[in-house]
Amino acid sequence: MVETAFRINGGQPLYGEVTAQRSKNAVLPMIAAALLPRRGQTVLHGVPEIADVMIALELARLVGAKVAHDRENHTVTIDAASLNNGRLPAEYSQKMRGSVLFLAPLIARLGYVELPGSGGCNIGERKIDFHHRGFARLGADVDYLDDGTTIIRLNKPVMKGTFIYLDIPSHTGTENLMMGAALAEGETIIENASVEPEVIDFGNFLVKMGARIQGLGTPTLIIQGVEDLNAVEYTPIPDRLVIGLLAMSAGIVGGDILIRGAEPTHLRLVNAKLEQMGIRTVSTGNSIRVSRDPQRRLSPINITTHPYPGFPTDLQPCISALSTVADGKSYIRERIFENRYDFTEAFIAMGADALISQNDVLVISGVRQLKAASIRANSIRAGAALLIAALGAQGETVISNAYQIDRGHERIEHHLSGLGAAIQRIEQKPEREREIIP
Repeated sequence: MVETAFRINGGQPLYGEVTAQRSKNAVLPMIAAALLPRRGQTVLHGVPEIADVMIALELARLVGAKVAHDRENHTVTIDAASLNNGRLPAEYSQKMRGSVLFLAPLIARLGYVELPGSGGCNIGERKIDFHHRGFARLGADVDYLDDGTTIIRLNKPVMKGTFIYLDIPSHTGTENLMMGAALAEGETIIENASVEPEVIDFGNFLVKMGARIQGLGTPTLIIQGVEDLNAVEYTPIPDRLVIGLLAMSAGIVGGDILIRGAEPTHLRLVNAKLEQMGIRTVSTGNSIRVSRDPQRRLSPINITTHPYPGFPTDLQPCISALSTVADGKSYIRERIFENRYDFTEAFIAMGADALISQNDVLVISGVRQLKAASIRANSIRAGAALLIAALGAQGETVISNAYQIDRGHERIEHHLSGLGAAIQRIEQKPEREREIIP
């Protein structure tokens, strides 16, 4: 067996322009929601060619939808008129946590769904039982089998509107229950809903399909159910997480880059933190310019992750990578996922001074220079952090398990090399068989 890896020769400042990809976390629920219309073709533009999207499209095919993928133009067309299978196969659903988003469309269209188990990054509990409780509130019966399979069935023709409170403002939980409520009979109120930009964009997508949703961008959503939703054409928002990776890549090695196709308001707090570290960011229209003098050391930073508009947990590993070469001690507090520090051992292998305190704070004392090492990406965001660290390291670093990075970043080596980074995709024999769920 052969897997792909990235080989990076660090220390090259970045210069030039790059265009950001569209958001993975907006596209995935839109692919699922494209199964809701009983007729017509939903067309999504700007769809990134990444591993998680490929899995979602295959799941759509396996449940009976007709899917056309124009890779050259980044366009996907989905016709769900022939939807006929409510069972999500384990070999696909366990590769990606986003498979949970198929629950609502299959319940609404077929009256049942079987989910063997959803995968994704192994960064903590990330329980999805509140999804199930939400569907139970909407009138479905939920059963758990001994093998871990969840079966959800409707005992009436349609779901019924109700009041739902989310224990945490989960973006997938909010999106799933928005879909269910959109076709439920009567009014549904979702309290403590996620207000992340991707959720708002997805809500706008549902509204364009004919859903009646009030309160997008606030913790309280009021949804009046409709009988049917329509197939539409839509372009999702830019991916703020990939933009953050690109900005921090320039931040660790210095240089001057322009990121086009961005939505700067989605990164206000992130950019403010980068400014505190000594990285200049200038937003103009749909572009962000990022620059830093390569001879000047970064300043240390304090970070506490929090749901939007707080500092995003998905960019915590990346700013931790910047902290490894800052001139002083940084304190990183992860308050969303308990296993989000899954990059720490790799940092230490590269010469970073990092430790996790007894109260679960990542303390990083900056060093002048990271060193090259052979390391492994354990998750999407950890992989992004290792890319940044490798760009700033002296010598040749090899990051194995590039699959994890590919799950969320389209041709990242192409974008970085276009800015002057010395990065290549290579093939190598893995030290151990790759697990499918990290």
